[in-house]
Amino acid sequence: PMSGTKSRKVNDTLRPNAEVSWRRLGDEVVIVNLKTNQIYRLNRTAARFWELLAEGSDRATAERVLAEEFDVEDDELHHETTSLVSELSNEGLLG
Repeated sequence: PMSGTKSRKVNDTLRPNAEVSWRRLGDEVVIVNLKTNQIYRLNRTAARFWELLAEGSDRATAERVLAEEFDVEDDELHHETTSLVSELSNEGLLG
C-alpha cells in the first residue's frame, strides 16, 4: 500500500473550486469564496493564470502561455506559479 501525501506535479489539472465565483475587472481577477465570503484580488499575471486554469488548461500549458505573453524566465515563472497554486489551494479556491 502507498502511504504519505501526494505532491502536486507540474502538469496536474487545477480548476477553480465549485464554491468560488470570479470575474475579470480590468487587469485583475476578483474571486469570491462563496463559502466564507472572502474576497481575493489577483494581479495581471496571476489573473491570466487563473483564467487559463478556468478555461481547462493544465498547469504546464498555462505556464507556457504565461511565459510567452509576459516574457518571463521559466524558472521564475514556475516559482511564482508554485507559490500562487499553494496560496490558492490553502484558501480553498482551487479544487
